[in-house]
Amino acid sequence: MSTSRRAVLGAALGGAAAAVTGLPVTEAHAASWQLKWSPSARTDGLGAFETVEDDRAHSHPAGHPHIFATGDDWRFNIHTVDRDTSTDRQRQEVTGLRTGANSYLRWTEGQTWRLTYSMYIPSTLKATTTFTHIMQMKQPGTGTSPIVVQSLRRVNGKQTIELRLAAGGILVGRTGLDPLHDTWTDVDFQIKVGNGSAGSVRWILTSGSTTVVDASRSGVDTFLADRVRPKWGIYRSLGDTSGSLQDTYLLLTNLRGYQLA
Repeated sequence: MSTSRRAVLGAALGGAAAAVTGLPVTEAHAASWQLKWSPSARTDGLGAFETVEDDRAHSHPAGHPHIFATGDDWRFNIHTVDRDTSTDRQRQEVTGLRTGANSYLRWTEGQTWRLTYSMYIPSTLKATTTFTHIMQMKQPGTGTSPIVVQSLRRVNGKQTIELRLAAGGILVGRTGLDPLHDTWTDVDFQIKVGNGSAGSVRWILTSGSTTVVDASRSGVDTFLADRVRPKWGIYRSLGDTSGSLQDTYLLLTNLRGYQLA
């Protein structure tokens, strides 16, 4: 992310601590975002992440690697022939924020975290009538439900990108996807990890100098058990009825993780 883009985000987030934590602005200014994770695709590669789920069902060996670092970006390839261990869907994802060979960040109840990064969504990565997630917040473990999903979804035939809380299907925000195709979009995601109604989220998308969505929800459930772990990549259902599934990819760069302290 360029210096100018960071400045725009910084200005937009003048009251971000208060928005996420629910504190009065005067109290929130006493807290600040502490940088905890700042990997480089060029030097850290896939070592930036806690785990890498690259064709875990071994469905498409000829496509390996599906996930890799290229220059300053992380690239996620997905093909129409790819299958996950559940064969009605596809998954090429990474999880977690690794800080060393044997260490990674743990997001636990009561903490507030923020992720910033830039993503490039090509026009071949389309919204679908069923789920296409490009970021998730989950409790680690096989079969656990998502907590928050950033998805590409067709709504009344139109392509959109949205953020939704999985519990209760609460829509946080949504905007059109077409203007974000074939360009870099800055993402700023914030979450207070809280059980029951103690959680909150904020989601900001910026294209160039234009904020295209800035949406938040408080009083929501953002914790299941153990901890919350981010995931990025392409995770999509094969049940799409719009004919939108193609060989495609996703690029990410400038990943940063902050904790409110």
